[in-house]
Amino acid sequence: MKKGIALLLFVLFCMPVSSMGSDAIKIGCIDFQKVLNESDAGKKAKADLETLVKSKQTTIDEKGKTIEKMKADLEKQASVLSADAKKSKEEELEKLLREYQRLVQDSQTEVKKKELELTDAIIKDMRQIVDKIGEEGSYTLIMEKTGGMVLYATKDIDITEAVIKRYNQSKK
Repeated sequence: MKKGIALLLFVLFCMPVSSMGSDAIKIGCIDFQKVLNESDAGKKAKADLETLVKSKQTTIDEKGKTIEKMKADLEKQASVLSADAKKSKEEELEKLLREYQRLVQDSQTEVKKKELELTDAIIKDMRQIVDKIGEEGSYTLIMEKTGGMVLYATKDIDITEAVIKRYNQSKK
């Protein structure tokens, strides 16, 4: 946030005086997290994600119960089983444990991927809306509230080309 404020102050002080003259500087901010939590698309994405998580959790729980049952059976039968049979059961249990761990990892990866996919689509749409609001509302600058990231800025305050030119000159 401090970086965002410092950037804003830097931009404002570096602006030519003529561009600050009669035009009022209009600054806005947006909280993307709130948009994701409270918009209809965000609520639907959250519900879809929760459904996916529940289905994955059900599969994981079933596999976990199978492993626990197998462990309990092995402990009960340990004294009765031959060494080869006991070793075979232990290997089967280890295989199931590896499959369980892989299932948990794969499920987590899939959920994260789906979450990213859903939120990226919403954020992409929101950025287009922010651009339109910035132009229509004559905003000078619109920032993201929590990250301090500039989402929209009028072209007349963009000093990127001047910085590139000066940087290139300084390296000659």
